[in-house]
Amino acid sequence: MFKKILIANRGEIACRVIKTAKKMGIATVAVYSDADRNALHVRMADEAVHIGPPPANQSYIVIDKIMEAIRQTGAEAVHPGYGFLSENMNFAAALEKEGVVFIGPPSPAIEAMGDKITSKKLAQEAGVSTVPGYMGLIADADEAVKISAQIGYPVMIKASAGGGGKGMRIAWNDQEAREGFESSKNEAANSFGDDRIFIEKFVTQPRHIEIQVLADQHGNCVYLHERECSIQRRNQKVIEEAPSPFLDEATRRAMGEQAVALAKAVGYTSAGTVEFIVDANKNFYFLEMNTRLQVEHPVTELITGVDLVEQMIRVAAGEKLPFAQDDLKINGWAIESRLYAEDPYRNFLPSIGRLTRYRPPVETAAGPLQDAGKWVPAHPGDAPAVAQTGVRNDTGVYEGGEISMFYDPMIAKLCTWAPDRAAAIEAMRGALDGFEVEGIGHNLPFLSAVMDHPRFVSGDISTAFIAEEYPEGFQGATLPDAELERIAAAVAAMHRVAEIRRTQIGGRLDNHERRVGQNWVVFLDKREFPVRINADKQGSTVEVNGGRSLRVESDWKPGMSLARLVVDGAPLTLKVDAIPAGLRIRTRGAEIRTHVRRPRSAELARLMPEKLPPDTSRFLLCPMPGLVVRINVAAGDEVQEGQALATVEAMKMENILRAERKGVVKSINAEAGQSLQVDEVIMEFE
Repeated sequence: MFKKILIANRGEIACRVIKTAKKMGIATVAVYSDADRNALHVRMADEAVHIGPPPANQSYIVIDKIMEAIRQTGAEAVHPGYGFLSENMNFAAALEKEGVVFIGPPSPAIEAMGDKITSKKLAQEAGVSTVPGYMGLIADADEAVKISAQIGYPVMIKASAGGGGKGMRIAWNDQEAREGFESSKNEAANSFGDDRIFIEKFVTQPRHIEIQVLADQHGNCVYLHERECSIQRRNQKVIEEAPSPFLDEATRRAMGEQAVALAKAVGYTSAGTVEFIVDANKNFYFLEMNTRLQVEHPVTELITGVDLVEQMIRVAAGEKLPFAQDDLKINGWAIESRLYAEDPYRNFLPSIGRLTRYRPPVETAAGPLQDAGKWVPAHPGDAPAVAQTGVRNDTGVYEGGEISMFYDPMIAKLCTWAPDRAAAIEAMRGALDGFEVEGIGHNLPFLSAVMDHPRFVSGDISTAFIAEEYPEGFQGATLPDAELERIAAAVAAMHRVAEIRRTQIGGRLDNHERRVGQNWVVFLDKREFPVRINADKQGSTVEVNGGRSLRVESDWKPGMSLARLVVDGAPLTLKVDAIPAGLRIRTRGAEIRTHVRRPRSAELARLMPEKLPPDTSRFLLCPMPGLVVRINVAAGDEVQEGQALATVEAMKMENILRAERKGVVKSINAEAGQSLQVDEVIMEFE
């Protein structure tokens, strides 16, 4: 077994690999850029080597710099994580030349399957059903438009060396094909150092289901069942689960056997993923093979008990797989929610800054347990004790750390496991409600809203789920009246606790309960809930709207940022922030400004005029921190609705800003190459 390995990556995946290596008694080496000098993966590793400036194309994907770090530290093997150099054949070849083991597939398999154009051709030759498309190289945007029209819109424009949603666009017409080709090409060059593009038919209403495979160097290859990855936004996975709520056993077996056959055909070893799209009739079509570990691998680990990183290391060291296909049963259900540094209220645009608060839920044992790192079968009868529910959080950040504009916006991968899907969803709801993140925009509210969405709960999903259910973007969840009444009761009880504290601080030593009073009006944004509070030593009974009485119990005290209550016999978790004369409450994807007033004060509050937001309709504002890539218009130009005005790059993604209506450009306030903050003015209109 290896004594020392280098992780050629950063963030949460580097931390994930380090954890398993430590468990196996293997020393670890981290690499880092200027932006990651204080990163968590650097802190966790036994050694760390600086490799250059923040941009990935000057640090993490520069092969020579990684090779020099290997030579400096004497690492015997390299785990590439995902993204960056994980599917780069030249990197694998350089390691082989240096006599360093690549913890991944052999370079011929990377060449054959890591390139999406080549892999599709090989799959077709092997009789695997593939999506119609054009696999040749595309010279320019004009040719891309011509090919797209021949295939028939809509089409998917994809980077050959892409992954993680980078270098990928859907085009519904010639204009979108032209713009999509240019943006995909630029993103691919910046993220992967390879700007080749291919185009294929975009299948509407598909499910994205992938099969995890694992193969050793002794001819053994198995599939570890499937992952449902259909909840996607801009082709980037957001929520994954294992198994899929859609597949039956026959389809699962057929997909798994086909994935294994494909892996064997190219001499594949290590962990890999064969991705399919599946239509409403359970017909499945090969998309691509990812010759690396996937972001969503934890859900597979949770339902099988297999540590995929450990097996990758053992396979690379020449060991045989410790299990056969029949050993790999599905045990329970696992869900992963990707926590991103992006603002759901600004159409999910990237957000950067300092994590002033980062407090994930407590991790607990989840799924089939492992004994000292040794794999144990997951099927009943042979398995060890199984936790009823569990929480796992894979992360690469910490409270006080910085979220940089240079890398992927993922903060963490929150996973829950339970014996069945309904219980796993409920566990995820609780985990999301208890996850505290402050200082940046993030998608926790959106993840919570999805967990409560009827379509998701029923399993009736496709890759179009987000576009269909949130066509105007996400503006927060709308909670049912019964839940609002529970929140009103909770806020009233919390207000009572705060009022008692204030009377004590004010030196009033008489009856605090009497001075606080019983009758109040709770404002939840613009909704009003008259309440009457009857308190005792164990809690409060709150009568809401003159009818429903709800029992509230909690140990919350003023100043606590998380309130865990039991309301009407059911748990309720609220994130709490102080605002002028009230509290901001966040729960289940909703954000509510609350005020508790005495009845007379409530009457007067209704007479107060509402403050209107400033008019910014004459300006094009930068929607997120980023770098101006290009300005498409000049002062004096007349623009049409939908016309591209500027392109801003943030976190390796290009974002085209378009005109909302017809107008004339009065002035340009920014230029290409300039870094902008949120809401900085790019241009003004007459």
